[in-house]
Amino acid sequence: MAGMTRSEFSGYLAARRGAVTPAEVNLPATGLRRVPGLRREEVALLAGVSADYYVRLEQGRERHPSAQVLDALAAALRLDEDGRVHLFRLAGVGPRARAAAVPVRVEPSLLALMDAWPHNPAIVYNRAYDVLASNAIADALFHGWTHSHNLLHIVFTDPAARAFYRDWQDVARNSVAGFRLGHGADPDDPRVREVLSELLESSAEFAGLWSRHDARGKALERKRFEHPAVGPLTLTMQTFDVRTAPGQELVVYHAEPASPSSEALALLGSLAATPRPGA
Repeated sequence: MAGMTRSEFSGYLAARRGAVTPAEVNLPATGLRRVPGLRREEVALLAGVSADYYVRLEQGRERHPSAQVLDALAAALRLDEDGRVHLFRLAGVGPRARAAAVPVRVEPSLLALMDAWPHNPAIVYNRAYDVLASNAIADALFHGWTHSHNLLHIVFTDPAARAFYRDWQDVARNSVAGFRLGHGADPDDPRVREVLSELLESSAEFAGLWSRHDARGKALERKRFEHPAVGPLTLTMQTFDVRTAPGQELVVYHAEPASPSSEALALLGSLAATPRPGA
């Protein structure tokens, strides 16, 4: 493991250990605990390794864990598949080839497909959470990107974000976890490093969530918005990897048919389609 990756690996183990309670793994919560999570020797017991070996792993003094050990640690720490992949990446084990730069160009055929969805906000973004493309209704949903074309900047540095995202805490937590997963795929990506540095400096909330080492990709989820033009919206979000451009992801939102959110989204689409004076 390289120096930065070794530090990330150690921090990830410690953070995940602190997030698992003894009750979750059927261990007795005996004795005085400085943190609510597992002790190092408890993780070692669950993973079937010696306590000394695990301590050396978490302190960065053991640098060559096997795939079998990593699998055992993933099980002991109750990692989901995204967390397990992230653990392997940080350890430098498995087929972790150097990630190619994420293309900044979005395929014209995908752009045409997005434009064919006038009632479904759709965006394409990269590992740095820069929005590379969006359709008209997505532009209307996100206020014309007046604050930033970077989703993390919107969440953590836009003063209006906490009103726009009705569940801001959940959005913030999930955004950082997704960004962490992308960072693990290519920690040397200049743009990823730039965004990370900017947010660590400008947002205490981001820095606190980053220190938790959560890592997971986006999945099917519901987001609640408060839009100044059309009011409250509850939208389901689907995320897809763009197979022709590794590192790009397509996000598509939709509302429950015949719901108030569907009516609000239709109104937003009408507003998006209405030419503005002077445009």
